[in-house]
Amino acid sequence: MMHITARGAVLAQRSALLGLPWVERLRTPASRPARAAGSSGIPLTIEVGAATGRGPTALAAFDAALRELGVGEANLIRLSSVIPPRARLVRGARVRKPIAWGDRLYCVYAAHTAAPGARVAAGVGWVLRADGSGLFVEHEAGSAAEVEALIRASLVDMARRRGAGFGPIQLCVTEIRAVAEPACALVLAAYRAAGWDGAR
Repeated sequence: MMHITARGAVLAQRSALLGLPWVERLRTPASRPARAAGSSGIPLTIEVGAATGRGPTALAAFDAALRELGVGEANLIRLSSVIPPRARLVRGARVRKPIAWGDRLYCVYAAHTAAPGARVAAGVGWVLRADGSGLFVEHEAGSAAEVEALIRASLVDMARRRGAGFGPIQLCVTEIRAVAEPACALVLAAYRAAGWDGAR
């Protein structure tokens, strides 16, 4: 018969709360065993698109760009920039994932707003490995050329620190000049939409 001490019970409870066995949390990411792939067999499709918008305020311009891209009714959940294995990236003018009103949309995005008379740009870049895993970066600046330079510099460094195996840098960049009212440049990579059924 196995007995659990009070200390062991506390450690087990903490482990459950943290989401990883406590021993696993002491390991570096490279030394942790690989997690088994999902059983659905369906690769993740990440849609990448760009849009611009105008409005009476910077927030309204951002909302206009979201609606132009087809994600205006979603609650955006911004991710850091790691692309999971077996992902498939698709470029498009609009995000085509089915999104119900109020759904969560897991995404990486760059958005930059400008006051009248200014020009702004935003962009997302990425590199992929042969297994579909990779890295995103997002940048904003005053011109598309500046954004592209920032993206390339970031990805070169990030890929170099993780070793060889990444393919060429790919980019999606947009820019807009605000004339009579604020404007927004937006580039977004949509991972997955999810509803709130069963959410706590």
